[in-house]
Amino acid sequence: MKRGLIAAIGVVALLAGASACGSDDDSSDGSAKKAGPDSYKGQTLTVWAMDGSTPPGWTKDLTAAFKKKTGATLKFETQKWDGIQQKITTALSESTPPDVIEVGNTQTPAYAATGGLSDLSDLKTEIGGDWAESLNKSAVFDGKQYGAPWYFANRVVVYNKKVWADAGIKDTPKTRAEFFKDLDKIKSKGKAEPIYLPGQNWYFFDGLTIGQGADLVKKEGDKYVSNLADPKVTAAMELYKKYQSYSKAPKDKDEATPQQAEVFAKGNVGAFIGMGWEAGTAIAANKKIESDIGYFTIPGETADKPEGVFLGGSNFAVAAGSKKQDLAKEFLKLSLSDQFEGQLAKENGVIPNKESLNTNLTGNAAAEAAAPAAAGGGTTPLIPEWAAVENNPNPIKGYMTAVLNGKSPADAAKAVEAEINKRLAQKS
Repeated sequence: MKRGLIAAIGVVALLAGASACGSDDDSSDGSAKKAGPDSYKGQTLTVWAMDGSTPPGWTKDLTAAFKKKTGATLKFETQKWDGIQQKITTALSESTPPDVIEVGNTQTPAYAATGGLSDLSDLKTEIGGDWAESLNKSAVFDGKQYGAPWYFANRVVVYNKKVWADAGIKDTPKTRAEFFKDLDKIKSKGKAEPIYLPGQNWYFFDGLTIGQGADLVKKEGDKYVSNLADPKVTAAMELYKKYQSYSKAPKDKDEATPQQAEVFAKGNVGAFIGMGWEAGTAIAANKKIESDIGYFTIPGETADKPEGVFLGGSNFAVAAGSKKQDLAKEFLKLSLSDQFEGQLAKENGVIPNKESLNTNLTGNAAAEAAAPAAAGGGTTPLIPEWAAVENNPNPIKGYMTAVLNGKSPADAAKAVEAEINKRLAQKS
């Protein structure tokens, strides 16, 4: 999941159209079967899952439980994130697609718009009543449930305990104002860079817009256009600018250029905003820093509400062309059950689809720091047209750099809005 999840978050390609194939039920008369030990004996359900998403223990236990419940065989086929968008698009247009597919949450609307995914509204009614709303939102398109929320992750503050202690800081901040005061204390010591934040950490910025209640697009007539000039987006950018003022990082690069965890690994940086797994990258670069690493939730304006965060993750979807619709739903009922959602959260350290299952994250410091923000998190705009906006060069990154270099948010927005609107007008 770890590096693959970031790839899914950061590389959302414009999806080509795929014609939906007609679907058939497992039973010859089209009625749903009631699952039993021999209900689907002799059948095989094919599931495409991304590299790292299915830990060994979870996979073994789920496969055995599926066999026991249905009599069918479960076949996982591991996929790579690189090039997966086109591969799924092609598969959904064929007569024999995989039955169940792991789909990046921000990619789900584009696949749904092609007609390639089955409507799972009945499944939502049956088992999804307590799915976290913020996590389920990406699985819904045009009012229908085209996916089921599976697992998620979001950014936290990864900090150097020694740097903070040297600055006289005893506790982690609970509010944004406290966070800025702590960064001031580190800065005043003059020995360490308070925070490493490059100018184009776009997903942290997206989280700030979510925290401000801002939308990056708005509807004009029957089309979407840029909403960068909105005062709420401006407020988010001003917050980003304040955070970035504590950093020596380049204003025209993102967190991968250079890898921010490797910069942090040198031991002279107080903190960075990133995924919990990035701490492993830092440790790989400098094992001595391991005992100094800590995590905390990105603080919001008040202590009771964390900062907005971008929720990256995956949904499970059923191919409309699958001839095993009922069996696929039996798989979803089992894999998304409290037992297996909890087991996945525990083994992979990911956020489960229900807040009640967050207890499975106990003992995983990074996941414990991420979980509180999930309920108030969000994504990029959940419209098929959005995919093209993030293609390189991402115009919003250009907007961010321009503001950090002194241009007013209004002028910076005006400079890129034509390009954003052009991309939003492209048809997937």
